[in-house]
Amino acid sequence: MDPKQELSSIDLAALVTELGRYEGAKVDKAYLYGDDLLRLKLRDFDHGRVELMIEVGDVKRAHVADPDHVADAPGRPPNFAKMLRNRLSGADFAGVTQYEFDRILSFEFERDDENTTLVAELFGKGNVAALDETGEVVGSLSTVRLKSRTVAPGAQYEYPASRLNPLTVSLDAFGRYMDDSDSDVVRTLATQLNLGGLYAEEVCSRAGVEKELPIEEATESDYRALHDAIARIAERLRSGEFDPRVYEETVDGDDDATRVVDVTPFPLSEREGLSSVGFDSFNAAVDEYFYRLEREAAGDEPVDPEPSRPDFEAEIAKQERIIEQQQGAIDGFEEQAAAERERAELLYAHYDLVDEVLSTVRDARETDVSWDEIAETLDAGAERGIAAAEAVVDVDGGDGTVTIDLDDTRVELDATTGVEVNADRLYQEAKRIEGKKEGALEAIESTRAELAAVRERKAAWEADDGGDQGDGDDGDEDEEYEVDWLSRSSIPIRSPDDWYERFRWFHTSDGYLVIGGRNADQNEELVKKYMGNHDRFFHTQAHGGPVTLLKAAGPSESADPVDWDEETLREAAQFAVSYSSDWKDGRGAGDAYMVEPDQVSKTPESGEYIEKGSFVIRGDRTYFEGVPCRVAVGVQCEPVTRSIGGPPSAIEERAAAAVTLEPGMYAQNDAAMMVYRTLKERFADQSFVRKVASADQLQAFIPAGGSEIVD
Repeated sequence: MDPKQELSSIDLAALVTELGRYEGAKVDKAYLYGDDLLRLKLRDFDHGRVELMIEVGDVKRAHVADPDHVADAPGRPPNFAKMLRNRLSGADFAGVTQYEFDRILSFEFERDDENTTLVAELFGKGNVAALDETGEVVGSLSTVRLKSRTVAPGAQYEYPASRLNPLTVSLDAFGRYMDDSDSDVVRTLATQLNLGGLYAEEVCSRAGVEKELPIEEATESDYRALHDAIARIAERLRSGEFDPRVYEETVDGDDDATRVVDVTPFPLSEREGLSSVGFDSFNAAVDEYFYRLEREAAGDEPVDPEPSRPDFEAEIAKQERIIEQQQGAIDGFEEQAAAERERAELLYAHYDLVDEVLSTVRDARETDVSWDEIAETLDAGAERGIAAAEAVVDVDGGDGTVTIDLDDTRVELDATTGVEVNADRLYQEAKRIEGKKEGALEAIESTRAELAAVRERKAAWEADDGGDQGDGDDGDEDEEYEVDWLSRSSIPIRSPDDWYERFRWFHTSDGYLVIGGRNADQNEELVKKYMGNHDRFFHTQAHGGPVTLLKAAGPSESADPVDWDEETLREAAQFAVSYSSDWKDGRGAGDAYMVEPDQVSKTPESGEYIEKGSFVIRGDRTYFEGVPCRVAVGVQCEPVTRSIGGPPSAIEERAAAAVTLEPGMYAQNDAAMMVYRTLKERFADQSFVRKVASADQLQAFIPAGGSEIVD
């Protein structure tokens, strides 16, 4: 695949969240490399030397770079660099924002004599413009003169026309935009909703919606699932809950030679076939990605992508920033709840006046008086000094509301009801806001625990780094299997790269691999490509189950006949049943059967038709009756670190911690969040759980339909 050359809107949203940590840094000097790479050298009290890189040519990026990744200063600065030095030297970096959902970043710099905004356009031909305090262009890399906008010295800077922001669109508006399309779901998300190809496919995968599903066949539940998947991505971007990855692929089939192809703020299922390297911050991942991309394009030797030391300071700063944001939210909830209660109490304090307003409006509407006439009547009453009319500041016929002013506080009233109902609505709103406050209090405690864990890992790293490492022959060979992972303060991440992880999968108690299809396409693929002569094929009696294969060996390995024991077969059957319609329909158990590969065929009987992902089974079957619908979902720490899920008997012995589920009342995404919170509470290193077993990662192992945790 072609390596990424430009950062996406979602990438930039993640970077904006992290770049705020450099606010207050002072600008030393500006440099321009060629026609499109701008470098700002800054100094920061906490971070030392800060190198801000903005590139707007064929490669489009904006991030802080490791000083070791920065080229030597170029020769004589061109006019644009001179202008920036004059305006920015000694200025404080005051923050960065993203313009709506566009690939435009605005960097703010403040100085006693003048403030400057640097606008980086990371789309199209790319551009960087410096603006004064009034928004007038002082200078730009390129001059743009179009019918729609102008970017030129002396002109007011004009942003491009606004685009729909998919991260903030309501469910109703989302449905309208989707319905306006005559294409399929993934293309509509990519173009009409502005998600782009990669994230449109990712949203479909996370929502469990077929990418090529025609819009006219999409249901409200499909729309809700897609909108919820986008909302979860938006929440991660707002909270800064990242798990950055740089993705690599082998070069010309040589496993020892790799090249970078993508960088993302969190793992994507659409990239699960690629190996990846994790980073402590998305900024560090972006810097490493483009540094390697440049070196690899120049033919340099690949560099080790693993940072020599985790950026504990950056992680600590991120957690502290999140806590500050969460505390601000809590304060805001308290103020909002108090304001709603005050409005409710004002209604009772001015009961007669409010009742007169509402009664007047209701009586008029019952005699078919228009809203405009009601507003005119109230205006006339106010001119005559009628207190109730004077209190009215707005009449909205569209919403059926009247807004009144009580002791300099505006209260919007539902004109179809009385004083008590309106007051009760305000009290209920106050309670709802207080409920959000309770959730925020839980979140801030979790973040504080993560902050403490990071500080503990930093102290442990520094102690290990500075202490005596020994001569290496005192350890017990079996010690790694005796680690108490739950109480360990820092767990190293060892990401797997297994071919089967894009399917449903688990390893049985005695180590055999079981894989199942997630959809009709994967069912076809498993039978045609991965079913070996000595494997076993499982399926449920109920319609709507995955093809399940119990593998005798890997796809490129030779296999001998296997004498399967009863526990292994039973676990494979339970896997088939649990991820079938039996679970989705809320049944506590189901029946499954097993056959040999040569009994499975795509050839139907004469005159019959086989749907995609379905097969004809001929010959005798081995049945497994009354198989319980249960799965365990957990965190594996050894020999690799990852989320796992499947039959409880197989998962519980492999997982450091696991949660068992059965069919129940909670939607798949809600169940995933419940499992995530439960698992996170069991580990001392909670940031480790967030990286390898986030709610999104765990959801891949939870059956479709309702679930609940088994006590």
